[in-house]
Amino acid sequence: MKTKLAKRLSYLYTGELTATIAFIFLSILVHFTYPSLHLYHLISFCVSFFFLEFLLIQGTFYWYTKWKRLKHENTSITPIEVVKRMKGFMKWNVLFIIITPFTFIVDYLRFSDRLPFNGFLLVGFIYLFAILEYINYYYYQLMYDNQDDLAHLKRTKRLKRASLSKDFDRLH
Repeated sequence: MKTKLAKRLSYLYTGELTATIAFIFLSILVHFTYPSLHLYHLISFCVSFFFLEFLLIQGTFYWYTKWKRLKHENTSITPIEVVKRMKGFMKWNVLFIIITPFTFIVDYLRFSDRLPFNGFLLVGFIYLFAILEYINYYYYQLMYDNQDDLAHLKRTKRLKRASLSKDFDRLH
């Protein structure tokens, strides 16, 4: 069981880290391949993309901490200091969720009649993806990529609470 859990935690933290790095290169590639999107000129892109990367780094940190603790201390229980730090990150995430729509408005006003619509649309998808990642980390597991998760979903017909959400219960 420990080996299976260690592999799962390793998969999760390396996947988050890989996505963090890959998205940076992907954004550069898209920027230079499709300059008409004007991604790097959109404030909404910069804020949405930073928010997404910030979330992925949080996920990497969280899963790595659980993996490291399992390897070295033979328990995957998240240290309370880490849970508190994640609770602090949660406040920053909410701030990003609130601020980002205003950056869309600023971009709309800045570009008015020459708004790069496709770039604007792509940024909207990035923002939506970031919100889904936030929900996935802090409230409900949205990704079901293994047999155990799928069996739970099929059996209960409900989304699982996020691991971090369960950790927050320990703060009260």
